[in-house]
Amino acid sequence: MKNTTQSQNRQAIPLNLENFVQELIVESPGRINLIGEHIDYNGGHVLPAAIDKKIKFYFRKNGTRLCNIWSKNFENGFSFSIDAVAMSEVEWENYILGVVHYIHEISPGSIQGFDCIVESELPMGSGLSSSAALECGMATGLNGLFSIGLSKDQIIHLSRDAEHDFVGTKCGIMDQFTVVRGKKDQLILLNCQNLEYRMINADIEPYHLVLLNSNVSHNLASSEYNNRRADCEATLSIIQKKHPEYQYLVDVPEEVLLSFKDQLSPTMFERADYVIQENKRTLMAADALEDELFEVFGKLLFQSHHGLRHNYQVSCEELDFMVDFAKTQAGVLGARMMGGGFGGCTINIVHKDVAANYIDAISKAYREQFNIELTPIEVSLSDGAEILK
Repeated sequence: MKNTTQSQNRQAIPLNLENFVQELIVESPGRINLIGEHIDYNGGHVLPAAIDKKIKFYFRKNGTRLCNIWSKNFENGFSFSIDAVAMSEVEWENYILGVVHYIHEISPGSIQGFDCIVESELPMGSGLSSSAALECGMATGLNGLFSIGLSKDQIIHLSRDAEHDFVGTKCGIMDQFTVVRGKKDQLILLNCQNLEYRMINADIEPYHLVLLNSNVSHNLASSEYNNRRADCEATLSIIQKKHPEYQYLVDVPEEVLLSFKDQLSPTMFERADYVIQENKRTLMAADALEDELFEVFGKLLFQSHHGLRHNYQVSCEELDFMVDFAKTQAGVLGARMMGGGFGGCTINIVHKDVAANYIDAISKAYREQFNIELTPIEVSLSDGAEILK
């Protein structure tokens, strides 16, 4: 098995669920992140949860050396030889190819030919991490289908590596960790430095989580994501020349960052300041939830969006409009953009008695402003990726 830059995939073999006799079914969830955006790769704390919107995988062995993947949503697919796993020019294929490649590195020869149908209820580009759901679901399924014996931690890390090296997005560990280790009705307060975590009760009655999909994607998320990470790494490298004790940007005290302001570009300073403040906000938000201080939690969400908009600069006009509108509405405690940025969803904390009216009002205002329909997404918190059969 080898990894080259030239795709060796051939034309797909269409697969139909109606006559597909699967040996194994996997469900892999999307995720939300309440607060702590863009700080997992900086060693910070995040507060995500797996959700009940999922990707479903149907697997069977086929007794050959070929692997056939079919997307029911796209009505398209691809095939490749297990002996020649190569990057594809089609982005979504690389999530799967990368997983197969890294499983082979851990357990050479463990994967044989297989067929898989993929069916998703996660909207692409919405900030719900359909990419991690695809990676972790594929890894979980192959692990079960071929009795490979991978641990959950191995699935998390190989899925992250697939996104880094095959897709080219230098993501942190949060998405894959949440997709694999999520628990029903629980949030995860995760320390991304050492993967220590604790579960937090997600009951926020009488408030509800309302996701609103902007239905825009400005196609900047991957490249600008990598640029933000590069800015943070460059800033940390400068600080470490004098302070080698700081291994992650979130560990740098505010006063130390301020002392380097003249050595950093204004952009680098703003990025780093956001990271340090967002990590603090996340820890405060977790405490506020546990103490049922929901108004405090909501204010922290608004502060988070302000930082993402002005300091980290990963928001966009549509998301800013939605959050600004939320600030004017009674019964809305907080809102912010969620995910990599430049489109996708906002997450809103809304009193259950006004949730329906709020969705109607913001949808109307958004339509009048942009001539685009908002899509409300109702979610509940779910278990992580699991084998159903």
